[in-house]
Amino acid sequence: MPFPQRHDELTLAVGAALGAGQAILEVYRTAFRVEHKADDSPLTEADRRAHTFIKGHLASSGLPLLSEEGRAIPFAERCTWSRFWLVDPLDGTKEFVKRNGEFTVNIALVENRRPVLGVLYVPVADRLYVAAPGIGARLLADARASFTPEDPDWLARARPLPRPPETPRPYTIVGSRRHGAPRLEAFVDAARARHGRVEVISAGSALKFGLVAEGLADVYPRTGPTMEWDTAAGQAIVEAAGCRVVHFDTGAPLEYNKEDLLNPWFLVERKAGF
Repeated sequence: MPFPQRHDELTLAVGAALGAGQAILEVYRTAFRVEHKADDSPLTEADRRAHTFIKGHLASSGLPLLSEEGRAIPFAERCTWSRFWLVDPLDGTKEFVKRNGEFTVNIALVENRRPVLGVLYVPVADRLYVAAPGIGARLLADARASFTPEDPDWLARARPLPRPPETPRPYTIVGSRRHGAPRLEAFVDAARARHGRVEVISAGSALKFGLVAEGLADVYPRTGPTMEWDTAAGQAIVEAAGCRVVHFDTGAPLEYNKEDLLNPWFLVERKAGF
């Protein structure tokens, strides 16, 4: 596909993510109420506002949208989609409720069951990770001030990923704050046997993908439940940064737009030479 179309789609997705991030922060600064869904996961007005903004902003693309906060779309309808937006308007609602800043806006473009374009925005830190074919993976700091949709050169202000390490570091594992502790401990023990010194860091939401993409971590093992909208944007970014995302037990690539949107356990890891 020609680069200009990818650039336009990426610009559209970035505008959606930044607008959703602003809507989230407006709620974040208030004494917001917390509701709970049927599965007991939290829901706030920020989730709803972010979804509404993203849905409206991406409508001009003419592509269907699957969002965590949207209506349940039957697989009989979804299975006909070859290209669609896959969105988590507020990934890490538990972190949002705890006000620790570790939540993200995730927007991915999925083609033929693979995420090919990704936008991962961290509203509190104002950091923006992006990736698309022909563009690679990039990080834009001070995103709200640096991004102007009318400026075709906004990507030139974003740094390519991964970034060369400033100082040597140990083999680094990034893990979830809330899921998969026993299996994560076993994974860490095995890593120490292979690499010697190992550092383990914790992060919320899809920030873990960003740390691997930047080169600040070597691997992210996920042995807890995630849905497709939790991982698609991050996967597009880390793969463009020279990493791979595979099934934890089999090494097979993850697939998207499955009938059951639950992901298997997976590994995000840097490839040799990166």
